[in-house]
Amino acid sequence: MHIRPLLLILLLSSTPILSAHELRPAYLGITQVDAQLFKVLWRLPAQGDLRLALNVHLNQAASPLSQPRAQISKGYYTEHWTIHHPRELQQLSIHIDGLQSTMTDALVRISWLDGREQVIRLTPDQPEWTLDQPASEFQVAQTYFVLGVEHILLGVDHLLFVLALILLKQSLRQLIGTITAFTIAHSITLAAAVLGYIHLPSAPVEAIIALSILLAAREAVRQRHGVFSLTCRYPWTIAFAFGLLHGLGFAGVLGEIGLPQGAIPQALLTFNLGVEVGQLVFITAALAVINLYQKLLKHWPGYAIRNREQYSFGEGGGIGIPAATVIAYTLGGIACYWVIERSLLIVFP
Repeated sequence: MHIRPLLLILLLSSTPILSAHELRPAYLGITQVDAQLFKVLWRLPAQGDLRLALNVHLNQAASPLSQPRAQISKGYYTEHWTIHHPRELQQLSIHIDGLQSTMTDALVRISWLDGREQVIRLTPDQPEWTLDQPASEFQVAQTYFVLGVEHILLGVDHLLFVLALILLKQSLRQLIGTITAFTIAHSITLAAAVLGYIHLPSAPVEAIIALSILLAAREAVRQRHGVFSLTCRYPWTIAFAFGLLHGLGFAGVLGEIGLPQGAIPQALLTFNLGVEVGQLVFITAALAVINLYQKLLKHWPGYAIRNREQYSFGEGGGIGIPAATVIAYTLGGIACYWVIERSLLIVFP
C-alpha cells in the first residue's frame, strides 16, 4: 500500500469527528401527574462533563415547584423538576434558549393523564412553540419522518456499513437485492424493539455494529485479492444478518422518546420510511461520487487503465481496485477503533 493511502487511513480512523454516535436530539418530556402538576425531564447529549449550551424556558403560567436536579450519566446531561400549571398547559409557551446556534433539534413530548399526547420537533429555525391544540396525524407523521431521515444521515456507523456493502463486487441488480435485505432486516428489529418485544443493552449492540463494518470491509478487500467466500457470492446474507442488529441501533432514539400512544402505527411507519429515504439519499450520493471518480480517473494524465471493465459499476464490475482498496482499508481502520472502544465500554461502562 502506498504511503498516502496509509496516512489517510490512519488520519480518518483517529479523527474524533468520526465518533459513530449520531448527533442525538435534545429531549423535553412533560408528564402530567395530577390535575395541575407536571413532571419535566430535560435531556441533552453530553461528552464527559461537557454538554450542549441549551436551556428550557417556559412562560410565566408554568410555575416551578422545585429546583432542577441535574446529573450527567451514560452520555447524557439530564434535569428533573416539577411545575404547576392551572389550565393543564393550555397556551404553554416553550423556548429552547441556544438552539438557534446549534445544528441539532429538540423533541418535545407532552403527556396528559387522560391519554392525550403531543409531540413536536423544535429546530434552530423554530426554537419556540406554543401549545394550542393537539397535534394532527400529519404533524406526528412529519415529525417522526424527519427524525428518521436525520437519524440515518447522522448515524455514521450505519452509513459506513452501507458503504462497505457498495464496495463488494456485485452487479447493480445484486446491489439492490443486498440493500433490500438490509432494509427488511433492520425494519423487523426496529419495530420489535420499539414495541417492546426485544431488548438488548446498547453497548454490545454498538460493538457488534462496528464489527459488521469491519467484516464487510474485509470481504471487500478479500475480493480484490481474488478470494470469493460465501459472503462474497451471496452478499445479501451478511446484509440481512447484520441488518437485524442495525435495526436495534436505529431503535435507540425511538426507545428514548417513545411513540405517541394514539398514533403508534403512523409514527413507527413514518420513522422507518424516513430511515429508508435517508439511506437511499446516501446510496445515490455515494454512487454519484463513485461514477464521478471513475470518469476523472479515465482522464487522469499518465494513468493507464489496462482493464477498463474493472472500473465500471455494472455486471461483474466494482468501483475499481485502487479506490475500493483504499476505502475498504479506511473503513476497516475506523471500524477497528470503534470495536475496541465499544468493547471497552462493555467492560468498563
